Formats: sequence, C-alpha cells, structure tokens
Amino acid sequence: MASSLSTSPLLIIIFTLVVLGMFLLDLGIMKKKAKAISNKEAAIWTSIWISLSMLFSGFIWWQSGFEKFTQFQSAYWIEQALSVDNLFVFILIFSYFKIEGILQHKILLWGIIGAVIFRAIFIFAGVELINLSYLPEFDFIGCHFSSDHNTPINYVTKTFLKPNLILTFFGIFLIFAGVKSLKKSNSDASENYDNNRLSKLLSKLFRISTKFDGSKFFTRENNKLIATRLFLVLLIVETTDLIFAVDSIPAIFSIAPNDPFILYSSNIFAILGLRSMYFLLSNSLGLFSKLKYGLAVILTFIGLKMLVAPILHVSSTLSLAIVFGVLVCSIAASFIFLEKEKI
Repeated sequence: MASSLSTSPLLIIIFTLVVLGMFLLDLGIMKKKAKAISNKEAAIWTSIWISLSMLFSGFIWWQSGFEKFTQFQSAYWIEQALSVDNLFVFILIFSYFKIEGILQHKILLWGIIGAVIFRAIFIFAGVELINLSYLPEFDFIGCHFSSDHNTPINYVTKTFLKPNLILTFFGIFLIFAGVKSLKKSNSDASENYDNNRLSKLLSKLFRISTKFDGSKFFTRENNKLIATRLFLVLLIVETTDLIFAVDSIPAIFSIAPNDPFILYSSNIFAILGLRSMYFLLSNSLGLFSKLKYGLAVILTFIGLKMLVAPILHVSSTLSLAIVFGVLVCSIAASFIFLEKEKI
C-alpha cells in the first residue's frame, strides 16, 4: 500500500523550501510595500505559481514515476477548479464589507496561511481514517473482494478490491454536491454578512468591534483589547474556506487515498496561487458564467469514481484528462456565450 513513507526525501525538501521561500518573499513584499495588486501583476504571479506547480510535478515524475505525476496533476487541477467557486464568495464578502484592495491582500495572505495549516490536519488525518475503514476481505455473489490493494482488479477471476466505508460516503456526498451546485447562483449580492448565522456565532465567540482600525486586526476600546471589524472579515473568509474544504478534500481523496504527500503538496500549490488569481477574477466575474456546470460534472464524476472503485479502476491519467477537459470546456463555453451576448 502506497504511503507518504515511500515519498522521496528530495521531493519533501524541495516542496518545503519552495513553500517557505515563497511565503517569506510574499511576507517581505507585503511588509515593504502594501498595495493593491493590478491585473498585470496578478497575471504574472498566477503564471509564476502555475509554473512552479508544473515544475514540481515534473520533479515528482522524475523521482516517483508517471503515475504519481498524473495523481499530482489531477489533484492540483481539481483543487484549482473548486477553489474558483470559493473565490467568487470572497469577492462578495469583500464587496459587502467594503474592503479595499490593500486590505484584501492582507486578509487573503493570512487566510491562506490558515488554510495551509488546516488542510494538513484534514488530509493527514483523513488518510489515516481511510486506511482504518476498509471492509474485511469477503466473498459476495461469486466475487472475491481482496484485501491486497496492490493487486489490480481481475475480471477473469472475479477478484476485486474491498470497499472503503469513508470513500463510499465521500462518493455519495460528492454526487449530491455536484447536483446541488447546479442550483447555486454564481453570485448572491443580497447576502447580509452582518446578520447571517456565521457572523452572529463569531461575534459571540470573540469580542469584536463594529469599526475598522486601518489594517489592524486588534485595537483598544475603553482600555480593553478587542478585535476589529477587519478581524471579523478574516474569520468569515477562513471559515468559508473550511466549509468549501468539505467538497475539495473528499474530491482529491479519490486520486491518491493512501498518499498524503501527493494530496497535500498539490493542494498547497493550488491554494498558494489563489490570492493572485483572486485579483484576476475580481475584475472578470462575467468570464466564468458556465464554470459551475463544469464543477458539477467534475464533482459528479469524482463521486462516481469513488463508488465504482472496488470493481472498476479508473486510471489517474484518465481522471486527469476528464477533469482538465471539463474545466477547459466550461471556461471556453463561458467565453462563447459571453461573445454571443455582446452581439
């Protein structure tokens, strides 16, 4: 059974150095010159992050083989696709609270730092739970469900892989999420983030001011330390990301359920490029009107893949082709319909 223990130490070192190096660079730039990011700068940084991700996947191919390369690529593009939906919600949150570009930069940076920590907890704990939730070896209607997951499915001898309770649940959940996402509006400008349940709960857990204090997360009122309204926005963004992780984390588990390094590294590379992608999307909302249909197809496909995994193996190469193809087609459809609307 593949595990993170088989991961090349060189890959772990390179991944750690790249992530820490880019974090330090980002923190240094923000501290030196806090400013709103232009579309040109956002496009450059988005290209840099995608290039770094593709370069790292090349190192994975060199160190661990083509199968691990396609697993990284599949998990990366799934996370990228699902994260775009998340960014649309961030745009609405910032618009409601009237957060300027400079402050958006700070909130997204600290929000991503939080996401890096929580995704590690979700992924590594999830892999352990999956390893514990495989059903025992058994026979059913003339078919033998084997405990050896290194043995490929054999249709001649009717030997299949034994089911996993958690992956089966994830599969059903993702199909439901895919269907439900079709009914979801691309935007909901009427959302009142002051009076929704999340804001009320956060206000009860923390002492939060009704005012901003520049770029500060904490300030003093009546000689008492209190969180600012900007901190409330950070909490809402962070909590929203955790809610969206309920979709994205189960989705990538279909790719490499026993390899937390592939899952975590692909997830982090996708997340770290989100801040620059956000500033591109914030000025291009109308360019992705059909993306939700692509996301629905991707979620449904991944859910079905999880459900049939014990009796039908879908290779990571085919998964990558389907995910990437659906993503490209949905974006292309958005541009085609946009052009028709202009005519």
